Amino acid sequence: MGFPLLTLLGGLVLFQSKHFLFDFVFQTSYQLKNKGTYAHPGGILHAGLHAAGSLPAIYLFSPSATMVAGLVVAEFVIHYHMDWLKERVVRVNGLTNKDATFWHIFGIDQLVHNLTYTAMLTVLLAQV
Repeated sequence: MGFPLLTLLGGLVLFQSKHFLFDFVFQTSYQLKNKGTYAHPGGILHAGLHAAGSLPAIYLFSPSATMVAGLVVAEFVIHYHMDWLKERVVRVNGLTNKDATFWHIFGIDQLVHNLTYTAMLTVLLAQV
């Protein structure tokens, strides 16, 4: 396995670990309850923690302040809006974890987050 592949895999491990921690371990009921209300501090806090949590992985691949800032802002915007949209769809349709559609929406949300990390790594590795 060459250096680029190991670098990519290492980056994915960092992003996935961060994602698990901030979406499932450190997310508070305050964040969870308020992500569906646009511009609510709970949703902003949640997306902000995700973006800040990505700093070590991003900085590991790029010491460029412009690149770091751009990717952190991009992740914040995408994460915030995906979570807001997921919560709105779930609430408007009265979905619960007993509904198959709930899990479809949850899966789409997780897919978008994972594709965001893939895109971020693509941008970072393209500059190496």
